[in-house]
Amino acid sequence: MDPEKTHPITVPLTGEIGPYGAPPSAFPGRAGEAKTKLVRTEGGNEGSERAVVLGLAWLAKQQKDDGGWKYDAGSKESRTAATGMALLPFLAAGQTHKLTKEKGELKYQETVIAGLSYLMKSCAPTGPKAGRMSDNAYEQAIATLALCEAYGMTKDPTLKPFAQSAINYIQKSQGANGSWGYAPFTDGDTSIVGWQVQALVAAKLSKDLVVDDRVIKKAIKFLDLASSGPRKAMYGYADSDGAKPGTALTASGLLSRYYIDGWGPNHPGMCDGVAGLLKHPPPDKADKGGVKDLYYYYYATQVVRFSAGEDWKTWNEGPKNADGTRKGGVRDWLVNAQLRKDEPNRGSWDPEGGWFGTSCGRLGTTAVCVLTLEVYYRQPLLYKRGDDSEAVKMPEDK
Repeated sequence: MDPEKTHPITVPLTGEIGPYGAPPSAFPGRAGEAKTKLVRTEGGNEGSERAVVLGLAWLAKQQKDDGGWKYDAGSKESRTAATGMALLPFLAAGQTHKLTKEKGELKYQETVIAGLSYLMKSCAPTGPKAGRMSDNAYEQAIATLALCEAYGMTKDPTLKPFAQSAINYIQKSQGANGSWGYAPFTDGDTSIVGWQVQALVAAKLSKDLVVDDRVIKKAIKFLDLASSGPRKAMYGYADSDGAKPGTALTASGLLSRYYIDGWGPNHPGMCDGVAGLLKHPPPDKADKGGVKDLYYYYYATQVVRFSAGEDWKTWNEGPKNADGTRKGGVRDWLVNAQLRKDEPNRGSWDPEGGWFGTSCGRLGTTAVCVLTLEVYYRQPLLYKRGDDSEAVKMPEDK
């Protein structure tokens, strides 16, 4: 580890027994009866949860002695990003560094403790380099997202200054046009913005990490710049040039709109955007040589999940046949692509067959596949459809 990024942790992370997420967790669907219910009602099944279990077991085995993870492909030097990305599936499954009053102990408590400690040692809470875990905005956002989710789930005061300083660094490094570039203080693109928004929203959900509304407003202005179409339902890279429906950039832009710009399921732009995503559905069978377009499916699955209704059933389980059965959705596609044979890589997915797999390898591919299969309970809904299919904004907990 870079010694310049190593900082002492004055108060150790603890495993004290307490109620899950006490004070109330920012992510209440991730454990206990709430999680079980969401798996049942939102389209998960025994197969998807079994895939999550196997994926977590494989990810745990890849953890390094220093507590972090390392990509097994091109971005091997991006340790903080690999660690954050590997931690997120554990957190989404309700695994934290705390023991809980749920049944039994957390299976991966020590795994999460070591991973969070690695990130905390990479993040100075104060000083001239406060919050900076990397000058690469992707790395910074992914690692910050993990810190903020862990804090939001447990409210462990040890984590708070690290999560806040990491969020502060994201906020101050925003580019002039509201985006984030590869280097701090530069303009960037819709893909990078998607990760920053996820981190900022995780901080806001915690209720007591401070997020500057001016940063959010600037990010919305960038989304306006990058959007195209009469309802801003398509997104380009650094601006609206090349914006098309059903792309990873469009899915990232739509998810960002949902989180920070009040675009609920009935918003005209969201309706158009989801319609575009549905024209590029998951394959009806597993790919050979690794899943394809995983980055797109990670974002698009979240967007359509939040849209809910018949669109979500079609995306998740496949289109309805004449006999009422469904086949070909994202759930079974990912489950069937997972390696299940009794071998060292059991529970993982072959590296994604595009730039994401080339950069992040088997580790990143497996982490994002697991996260996508945790979509049923990973994030709280900001809007909910009623019996009349109209979506209403969920009340915020004070």
